[in-house]
Amino acid sequence: MTPPPAGTPKRILVVDDESDVTELLSFKLRREGYVVEAIENPLEIMGKAREFNPDLFILDIMMPELDGLKVCRMIRADRWLKAVPAIFLSAKGQIEDRIKGLELGADDYIAKPFEIKELLLRVSSIFKRMQQEAPVEQDQIEVSGVVLDASRYTVAVEGRPIELTATEFKLLRLLMERKNRVQSRENLLVNVWNYETNTETRTIDTHIRRLREKLGDKAVLIETVRGVGYRMNES
Repeated sequence: MTPPPAGTPKRILVVDDESDVTELLSFKLRREGYVVEAIENPLEIMGKAREFNPDLFILDIMMPELDGLKVCRMIRADRWLKAVPAIFLSAKGQIEDRIKGLELGADDYIAKPFEIKELLLRVSSIFKRMQQEAPVEQDQIEVSGVVLDASRYTVAVEGRPIELTATEFKLLRLLMERKNRVQSRENLLVNVWNYETNTETRTIDTHIRRLREKLGDKAVLIETVRGVGYRMNES
């Protein structure tokens, strides 16, 4: 999903079972110029999201019947919503909880209680990043001697052609397009494997290993970020 054109009000869907939280967030976000919808029943989220077409989700984790983690899985599995960024709100602020949230595809994680100014800054930061990352048609991408040509479906390392499978090509292209930024395993499942239910995270690890083998000396460009995913660094 591409970010709205500059000047178009961004649309935010807030999901939290506490009415005081949804009311506060709705009020503060609207004051910043955002278009806001809020629901307190997480079971309504998919229908509301498809109807509202949000540019950002703000999800509470600790909700009855359907918690925020499960909601995030549903969003990331939906073809129309999977690219919409999400911020988790949670009373659980331990590092393990943050990692789990990021692994599921959240773009940010804020522990409760939180300062509303911090939340607004995080929201603004995500929208600025979306605008900067707006898709630009790029036939050729180069990262530290690795050149990927999408139009010709070729990859070369320091001028030496290498053969990649379709999945390896898609995986490398994603890492190169998002160089220097960590890609969680969940994010890779969504964008490379389209979140096929029979795909396991170790499948990603296997493809990364094979991709590194084919990159040879340039394998070091792909960094393992322990507990989260992978990042391709520009040397």
